[in-house]
Amino acid sequence: MGVLTSSDLAVSYQCMEAASKARRVLRMVRRQFKELDIQSFLIIYKGFVRPHLEYAIQAWSPYLRKDIDYLERVQRSATKVVKGFFLQITV
Repeated sequence: MGVLTSSDLAVSYQCMEAASKARRVLRMVRRQFKELDIQSFLIIYKGFVRPHLEYAIQAWSPYLRKDIDYLERVQRSATKVVKGFFLQITV
């Protein structure tokens, strides 16, 4: 199934691996696309980055604050790919 756990059944390793894969894909997107508008970014993000973060989430369900923060850091860095992302969303 591809879910990684430690001997004490902690899922922190799964969170780190999922975030690492998503970060690699996000770096690839940044390298290939110099400028993205919001619509293009959302299509790329939902199709290539988010699946890595959500893979088997029902099985490993991160409940520790450090694991959740680790995954959310990837999402925060993804919004920085589009210039003015927050300005255009809030208006």
